[in-house]
Formats: sequence, C-alpha cells, structure tokens
Amino acid sequence: MIGKYFAKGGHVRKDVLLGIGDDAAVTKVPVGQCVVTTTDTLVEGVHFLPGTAAESIAHKAVAVNLSDLAAMGAEPAWISLSLSLPSIDESWVKAFSEKIHSLSHYFSFQLIGGDTVQGPLSITITAQGFIPDNNQITRSGAGPGDWLLVTGSLGDAGVGLDLLKNKIKVSNPEHASYLKNRHCFPTPRVLAGTTLRRVATSCIDISDGLVQDLKQVISRSNVGALVHLDKLPISEAIRANIENVTDVITYAATAGDDYELLFTVPEEQRVHIETALASYDIRVTCIGQITGATGKIDLRLNEKSFEFESNKLGFEHFA
Repeated sequence: MIGKYFAKGGHVRKDVLLGIGDDAAVTKVPVGQCVVTTTDTLVEGVHFLPGTAAESIAHKAVAVNLSDLAAMGAEPAWISLSLSLPSIDESWVKAFSEKIHSLSHYFSFQLIGGDTVQGPLSITITAQGFIPDNNQITRSGAGPGDWLLVTGSLGDAGVGLDLLKNKIKVSNPEHASYLKNRHCFPTPRVLAGTTLRRVATSCIDISDGLVQDLKQVISRSNVGALVHLDKLPISEAIRANIENVTDVITYAATAGDDYELLFTVPEEQRVHIETALASYDIRVTCIGQITGATGKIDLRLNEKSFEFESNKLGFEHFA
C-alpha cells in the first residue's frame, strides 16, 4: 500500500536525502535556517464526522499542521504520516493519497515517511518547516498597546459543521457549499505567516475558537485584551442566513476549525502589515487591542460590555 499509493507522485525536495522506503528518512537543513516541528492527530468522530470523504480528511490533516507552521512564520518542508485504518479500502486510500500529493505540490513539502496500522480511523501528521534563525513568531511577545488582528473570516467552519450535522439549514446552495467547504477544506495561511515574520509580536492559529485561542496568547504574554465583537470579520454566507446577532457573534468568537491567524502588531507596523497582506489578497481585520489587564479579555459589542451565556467558549479537547 505504501509503495503503491504514497511513495510516488508527490513533490520531491532536494533537501530530502533519503525518503520513503527505509527505517527512517534523512534530511538536510539549509544553512541559517531552524527547523520548526508540529504534530496533530485527527480522529474519526472527534475531528471529522464518520463518512467524511477521504479527500477532505487528507486535506484537513495536512492543513491543520501547516497552519501551526504558519502561526510560527515557518515555510513547510517535510511531513510524516501515521495512518490507522480499520481495513484497506483501495479507492479510499487512492483518493486520500492523491490529495496528500496534490497539497505537497501546492505547498512544496515532501512526504518523507510514516507508519500504517490497522485500527480505528485516525491520522497523525508531523510537519516540519524552515524559518530563518531567530525569526520565529511565538505566543509570548504581545505587549500593551499592540493591535489585535485576524486573517480571513470567522465562524464559517463552525456553521459548516452544524450544516453537516443537520443542526441548521441554509437555503442558498452557494452559501451552504461555501460554509461546508470552510469546515472540510480549511486554508492554512502559510503566506500570511511568513509575511508576519519580524513584524508580529505574537501569533496563534484559530483552531479551538477565537476567545479560547486568545486566552493562550494573553496567558503566555502576561497581558490582557480588548475585543470589539462587532468588528469580527464575518462572511456574507453567515450574515445572510443566520438572523440572530448573538448567534452570529457566538459562531465567530467561539467556533473552532477556522485556522485563520490571530496576531498582534505594534502601532508603527499596523499599516505596513495590512498593506502587505492586502497585496497578497489576504483579508485582515483589526478586532481589538492588547491591554495591561493581565489575564482579562474585555469583550464589547457596540462599545458595551458583553458576556456569552455559555461558559464553553471554544473547543475543549477533554470535555
């Protein structure tokens, strides 16, 4: 199976000296570069619904890892794949592997090895990328006065998931398709991440929800944050189909799986980064500011203090 579906067809890099076929891969790191490493696991019934298409599972498994690299400002280089399958379904494996290869060509990474095992359907990917020495972006550099910005739009993946679960209905077929695709085929903001190097003071990708992930930043940076909920970037697909304003805000602020970048920049860099990302046709929105109120997130809607009814403000890994 490995030889037939995974060893050939993907992107080939010159820095991979020995790839799939031996007990381990051998790679070479360019001079002046550091290796950034991340690992994510996707489990059926937890991270994707039973019956999800192989192409979507493959895309998401890769995208969530590349999103982590993007949040650090790294460029993708290599991935390793550990695949647990209940049985070998040739058509499923073919579709899954072809999507991995397609993404490898688009993002210029190489699949260099991994493992296969029989068991419940789950996918673990370890992704590695390069970043120039001392250019990594962390969660711990935000300071009072920094502006808080986010790429793309928020809440789409959460609405898409509820559509797939038949919890809500969207009458417009184009909107429904867009929202489902935002959940099944998230966009890792690799170009945005590399653009933020030397500019952003902190960064995190939004995997568990805006508020939940913002907590990570203010905790690591020992700061607080002011968030204007009415400034959150929300797609027309959500605005046109969800009438209740509170529901719209809840999706945008607490739903996970958007994989947009949440980052902070100092005053003198704000216009520069907005212009730079706009030149790449990457939407970026300022949603608030970092404060000195350590550990506190001040949520406001139309300048009034706002609190969510539920205490659950994002995805919880061990609920």
